[in-house]
Amino acid sequence: MDVRLTAEQRQLRDAAARLADELGPGSVADLDDEQRVARLDKAVETAGWRSLRSDGASGVEVALVAEEFGRGLVDVAFLGPVLADDLLGEGGEPGEWTVAVDGRAVDARGRDRALEPADGLLLWAPVGNRLPAADLTRRDADLATGFDTLSEISQDRCTRWYALAITATAADQLGAARGAQDLAIDYAKVREQYGHPIGSYQAVAHLLAESRALIEGSISVLRHAAWSVDELDPVDALRAARIAHLYITRAARTVCETAIQVHGGIGNTWECLAHVFLRRALTSAEWFPVRLEEIDLGLS
Repeated sequence: MDVRLTAEQRQLRDAAARLADELGPGSVADLDDEQRVARLDKAVETAGWRSLRSDGASGVEVALVAEEFGRGLVDVAFLGPVLADDLLGEGGEPGEWTVAVDGRAVDARGRDRALEPADGLLLWAPVGNRLPAADLTRRDADLATGFDTLSEISQDRCTRWYALAITATAADQLGAARGAQDLAIDYAKVREQYGHPIGSYQAVAHLLAESRALIEGSISVLRHAAWSVDELDPVDALRAARIAHLYITRAARTVCETAIQVHGGIGNTWECLAHVFLRRALTSAEWFPVRLEEIDLGLS
């Protein structure tokens, strides 16, 4: 495995990062700016981010985009549609697709159909009404009717898809952790106590350094899982994805909670973006949750 990104992958990552920085929400109030959301949605659609897999993108490339979109709190549908795109493949059924998890359509903003693989079948249902959710950047919806069968799906293809889904949601969590860490570092540089920036004090600096170490470890385990999606057999790819998900779920929660702690009292207010990152990380962790019992390797 060569962990280095190709020139094209770096360009893809940088393009996703620019889009997130330019049109993603810069404050909690921006989440209600429908004009900004409409521009962001059009940019995501025009760039073809939602059809990465049918356009030939690798698991690494999907993970790179998911990570940057998580870092920038991109609040239009991406993960759900790109996972649906992988299920449908080239020449798939027309429609605005997302995926269903536990009887609800996730990442359903602007989507009208939801897919779910089960028992060798690819099932679909129309998307219904919006549901309340903890994540402020993405929308869930109920299903208007029960599932119908769209097609059959092989066990190997289904297993590889789950590897991609678990890896992509882990990438989103890592992105949220990176965003929360950046937010905390920026605050620690400008917030002063006793005439000095709080980042100059060891108690704060050590917290941020520990978060950085967790992020670096997460990058390594995620890169392997993303590579495994296409390069290993489905069972091994799924195992790599589960290990990455377990590690990153714990790391991302710790990093986001640390960011809130670094902000002090303001970190517990609605106006501080730190809680938005935490909500997103926790929600992504629950789309395709992984239990320690599902792998044969203990993690501390």
